[in-house]
Amino acid sequence: MAYELQLAGRNAFVAGGSSGINLEIAQRLAEAGSRVTLISRSAEKIDAAARSITGLGGQALGIAADVRDFDAVEAAFSQAKDKFGEIDIVISGAAGNFRVPALGMSANAFKAVIDIDLIGTFNVLRASFAHLRKPGASLISISAPQGAHPEMFQAHACAAKAGVNMLTKCLAMEWGPAGVRVNAISPGPIAGTEGVARLAADPTLEAAWKDRLALRRYGTKRDIAGLALFLSTEAGGYITGAILNCDGGSSLGDASADALSVPPRG
Repeated sequence: MAYELQLAGRNAFVAGGSSGINLEIAQRLAEAGSRVTLISRSAEKIDAAARSITGLGGQALGIAADVRDFDAVEAAFSQAKDKFGEIDIVISGAAGNFRVPALGMSANAFKAVIDIDLIGTFNVLRASFAHLRKPGASLISISAPQGAHPEMFQAHACAAKAGVNMLTKCLAMEWGPAGVRVNAISPGPIAGTEGVARLAADPTLEAAWKDRLALRRYGTKRDIAGLALFLSTEAGGYITGAILNCDGGSSLGDASADALSVPPRG
């Protein structure tokens, strides 16, 4: 049986969908035929994001809601279900981050990242359950390499994303019997994102970063959206509880040595 990466008649809900990777995912799901509900804190930005989809012939609903507010997220799911029907796909991607040493970070700053990344992910996934198509729903969190690999000046993000990874696995076990799949995508350095712009703005540093990657290039938002599309279709129907790296090999370690240029021995 051939699988098609098509979502005609399916309904998606994208948290943090006003920009960046999450908006790219929303647009890709809409291209594949899904109706899309997007939420973000800014009403102006989320309306613009929804218009970017409807302007291309898709169906989209934008709702201003903060992932830190469970009641607001739950109300958004109810509104999405009333408009489009049961939810087939959930993308939880709202996040916040900044580089700072632990001794330079206030308790409130640490809590802010935990609240958005980890508590926000729980709120989105937990609020979704009553509105999902069961069996058949696919839930996807957007994690980060910091969830598995410690990094200096990222104690807050490492703690939050590690929590997201374990939450993903726990919910996959608990909700699998209902036919609900729960996975996470961990993007590597992605061109055109705020993180890459902040951390590698200097061309020399950018070249050094790319030289360490097995594939020698930054990823694109489209790369992440393609993986999310795969996980949202029957093609990914037996995958659950997975933290999938989409990172050009960055999680493998430093690949800066050019093995192809080394002559064979013996």
